[in-house]
Amino acid sequence: MKAPDFDYLRPGTLAEAIAILSEHEGEAQPLAGGQSLMPMMNFRVAAPAVLVDLSALSELRGITRTDTSVRIGAMTRYRELADWANICTDLPLIAVALPHIAHDAIRNRGTIGGSLALADAAAEMPALMLALGATIELMGPNGTRHVPADDFFQGFYDTACEADELIVAVDIPLAPEAKFGFHELVQRHGDYAMAGVAIKATSLAPLSGLRIAFFGVSDRALRVPALEAALDGTSGDEAAIAAALPALEAIEFEGDLKVSAKTRAHYAGVALKRALAEMLA
Repeated sequence: MKAPDFDYLRPGTLAEAIAILSEHEGEAQPLAGGQSLMPMMNFRVAAPAVLVDLSALSELRGITRTDTSVRIGAMTRYRELADWANICTDLPLIAVALPHIAHDAIRNRGTIGGSLALADAAAEMPALMLALGATIELMGPNGTRHVPADDFFQGFYDTACEADELIVAVDIPLAPEAKFGFHELVQRHGDYAMAGVAIKATSLAPLSGLRIAFFGVSDRALRVPALEAALDGTSGDEAAIAAALPALEAIEFEGDLKVSAKTRAHYAGVALKRALAEMLA
């Protein structure tokens, strides 16, 4: 299939891009890496009247480290992030997760901001931002605002980003003493996850400061505070996990043609057990 007709604009500055989005009042769609949007347009799932190509906006690229955080520009590609010299020391959870995101061809073109803006429930990046306590920086005609990841993902392909705003960057707090876990269940490597989890803990003995983010299980990536509280202060062994698993009932598990909601709930528990086991090993 082919995409429906659309106008194509390629702004040269961030200000110009925001002006275009504001002018077209929700009829314009930003194009970042295009690895999800273009197939959606070809299948007529998305039909923007105006496509706003962000590839010329160098101000949205790059990775900057400060004493307290890492700032990643929205148009930074997965491959650029994977090749960053400090990825393993400063962002170890992302370093572990990146090879699981689609395939090389997708990672060569796909962007961090594009994934967050799409907010696919089965994508890894939204869950990583939740687990890491990241902040998403947005810019629109009324200026800049900063939205915690906990408040950013709001539903099925739905975020706190308004139609006339762009994701400019994400800011991830440095946590040199923290421990991390990641696991996902897929049919084939590179497929969307049937269930997955990303975990951050400030300590392991006992577990504390937990941020546990699930993806591929509901209408969006999400945390389960009751689960985090149930595991807090425990050793994370099988008995502790078994006692905490009923907290997963707070998730409205989604079924599809591949996996029923009941099976997906089971997979979420499996992913959690495996991620914690790898953390504690």
